[in-house]
Amino acid sequence: MAEMLPSLMVPTSSWLRRSVHRRWLDHQGLRLLDFSKPSRMKLGFGPLDEEGMLTPGAPPDTILTARMTHVYAIAAMRGVPGCLPLAEHGVAALRGGLKDKLHGGWFTASPETLKTIQEKRKENYLHAFVALAASSAHVAGVAGASALLKDAAHIWETHFWSEEEGVFRESFAADWSDEENYRGANSNMHSVEACMALADVLDAPIWRIRALRSAERFIHHFARENGYAVPEHFDRNWKRLDDFNHDRPTDDLRPFGMTPGHFVEWSHLLLKLEAALLRQDGHAPFWLLTDAIGLFNTGMKAGWSRNGTGGLLYTVDFQLEPVVQNKPHWCQAEALTAAAALLKRTGQAPYETWYRKIWDFIDLHMIDRKKGGWIQELDADNHQSEVVYPGKADLYHAWQATLNPLLPLSPSFATAISELDG
Repeated sequence: MAEMLPSLMVPTSSWLRRSVHRRWLDHQGLRLLDFSKPSRMKLGFGPLDEEGMLTPGAPPDTILTARMTHVYAIAAMRGVPGCLPLAEHGVAALRGGLKDKLHGGWFTASPETLKTIQEKRKENYLHAFVALAASSAHVAGVAGASALLKDAAHIWETHFWSEEEGVFRESFAADWSDEENYRGANSNMHSVEACMALADVLDAPIWRIRALRSAERFIHHFARENGYAVPEHFDRNWKRLDDFNHDRPTDDLRPFGMTPGHFVEWSHLLLKLEAALLRQDGHAPFWLLTDAIGLFNTGMKAGWSRNGTGGLLYTVDFQLEPVVQNKPHWCQAEALTAAAALLKRTGQAPYETWYRKIWDFIDLHMIDRKKGGWIQELDADNHQSEVVYPGKADLYHAWQATLNPLLPLSPSFATAISELDG
């Protein structure tokens, strides 16, 4: 069934329709896939340094393992050699040594490397990526993926989904006790992505409804009332925690303040959710489009080139003044994905302009043509930095940015690839 949105409104002059640009995207995606292949470890995958080498002594990382599994499963479906064995390796690790055999679920690293009670907590952020990886691997026909998908969906639904609140809970102790007094926009944002994948792969519309409920609370309620700037941190009673991590402004997952990169990431997720709901039965709330536009506009106004050097910065305070002016690569990737999604959805010229401008910035400042991969972070003056993100551990954001413009807004990655090539 074709996507029920006016993608044909994209002008013929758009980069999205240019064969050279589409080949360029494919080429960049293949370069990223090759660069990250050495991240394979005996158990799962680990972080790469600036040179593309495994960080000495680093344990396997479960979030990276899930992300690599997701990416290499889809790349295998596209016919890229060497990717299926990596996806199989990731599935085996998630079913094996990275899983908690006693209580179920996953830790952020192999259990024997975790020393403190805090390190042994089970996080929604991670479990959303395990569910995403399992769904993509299942579609790709990776050995063991169907069992992993069944397990991951059950654990995620049973322990993390809050039917009463319509959001995902944040974290628990190893035995699923001691629920954290926190509700986070970041983990729920990635949960929306994983929910849409599960809905497609399992043919289970309930997961789309969960995605919609989470988006409605965090975006249509909290962000819309805040001028489409997304508050990130709440307690379990939904009190905003505006001072949360005030002493840790460069935290990689829960920094102080607000993150314009998340504003734009939510933007394209809302458009994908709208497309998925329209594809399902022809109906979707109109606010998904309205809010997506508002999020993109606020994110780019708050975060883009605040000091005149281009790029989207990391964090702002609640007056939208810069806090951390370093520019993570993932912020740029999500901004261009949002611009492309809005261009497909509306056909409006300003989104084409943004799409080209963001790619120009990435091409000139972040694509590392000497050592490979993307530079993960720049400082305010576009010099390489490692304040928030050391090395070159992340493949997921950059690689998806090279594939997103080539695909319709719905269905999700793995299902879209299977339908396009089927």
